[in-house]
Amino acid sequence: MKFMSFNTMHCASHPDNVINYELMARTILDCGADVIGLNEIRGESTGAPDPAFGDQVGNLSKLTGIKNYFFAPAIMVGGCKPYGNAMLSKLPIISVENIIIPDPDDKIFGEDYETRCVIKAKLEGDITLLVTHFGLYPDEQVNATKTLLKHITDKRCILMGDFNVGPDNHLMEILRERMVDTAAFFTEPKLSFPSDNPRVKIDYIFVSPDVEVVSADIPAIVASDHRPCTAEVNFK
Repeated sequence: MKFMSFNTMHCASHPDNVINYELMARTILDCGADVIGLNEIRGESTGAPDPAFGDQVGNLSKLTGIKNYFFAPAIMVGGCKPYGNAMLSKLPIISVENIIIPDPDDKIFGEDYETRCVIKAKLEGDITLLVTHFGLYPDEQVNATKTLLKHITDKRCILMGDFNVGPDNHLMEILRERMVDTAAFFTEPKLSFPSDNPRVKIDYIFVSPDVEVVSADIPAIVASDHRPCTAEVNFK
């Protein structure tokens, strides 16, 4: 089974920043994934109609033919425009919830903090899927890590997303104490951002220790500003 993590930059192409559902759908299909975690996804505006805020994951579902999907808003832009994470799955979704990551009490790095969330889904086959997108500031990232540690399971668990930190960050080491970083199975060093000239790796797929990793990759695809991250696994 193949998993994919993809920060879509609200389905905008890079570097021209034009919403392009066909490009994002083609990227998903070209990667051949069965389950896809998506970051920076927009949902339908609850206020006046806004062409920039539509059912993005619904559109991707139609274009890819992957029928099962879920959108998890983390914030409401302008009070009425939802923005957050999403998932697509060829496996039936048995249950799913949107877990809001607590904001830091003292926002010591400025005022432009952005609330983030975690999708926690149970998929057919007793698979737990966690999809998240860390904030930019260290205190946000600490809260996100603490939240994840409460929901990671020790069996048949997949965690993926844009963590906004490099592999040497101490928070990644904390996660590696519970899970396997599939980047260990790259055939050569791989970076994910920015997609046209990557300088850092901030996108990850982790698996619980009981999951066998067959292969992992960051394909050299320029669609959004992040390259997708993939992992092929077997469940014992």
